Amino acid sequence: MSLRINDTIPDLTVETDAGTFSLHEFVGDGWAIFFSHPKDFTPVCTTEFGAVAQLADEWAKRNTKPLGISVDSVDDHRKWKSDIEVVSKGAKAGFPIVADSDLAVSKAFDMLPAEAYLPDGRTPNDTATVRAVYIIGPDKKVKLIMTYPMNVGRNFAEVLRALDGLQTAAEYGVATPANWTVGDDVVIPATVSAEDAANRFGQYQTVLPYLRMAKLPS
Repeated sequence: MSLRINDTIPDLTVETDAGTFSLHEFVGDGWAIFFSHPKDFTPVCTTEFGAVAQLADEWAKRNTKPLGISVDSVDDHRKWKSDIEVVSKGAKAGFPIVADSDLAVSKAFDMLPAEAYLPDGRTPNDTATVRAVYIIGPDKKVKLIMTYPMNVGRNFAEVLRALDGLQTAAEYGVATPANWTVGDDVVIPATVSAEDAANRFGQYQTVLPYLRMAKLPS
């Protein structure tokens, strides 16, 4: 299966350290951040999961639930969380982590090729492409995909920024420019007529015939 932006995520039933549930049930009426890594007890991923734990209040403000995934077991996830909470300076790693020992979820999300398997005595390199972030909307569709190599830690401040942009675009029917953050001007889509743009946004700036910038309606 090849999963791309705007595809509906597969409604798989997953086993996690917080119980068993379907992915669609987990997303519910909100948003989800689904982030993966190749193995528990690895240095870079431990720092990343710690960063996610520290951002618990930010996820909650955005009606967004984080969900981790690893190809290790539920028991390993539970043990690993004590390490995560050391790195997170005591922030609780309250999000669930999927146990994907059969690689079914990794393959369904196109993180690994169909022929991938877990060899005896495996290392993180055997599942190295399981290094992805998916932002999923309330409609259960993929809104954004980021894929990272093994040796570069993920920037969760950028994940938050992208989530803000996606939620703003969905609510107001706009786009966001490069380096946009909350409070900055937004892009009026080219499909919006001049009359509709004036009605919706009041005054706006025409930078180029195809680039119009405006403040969000208060």
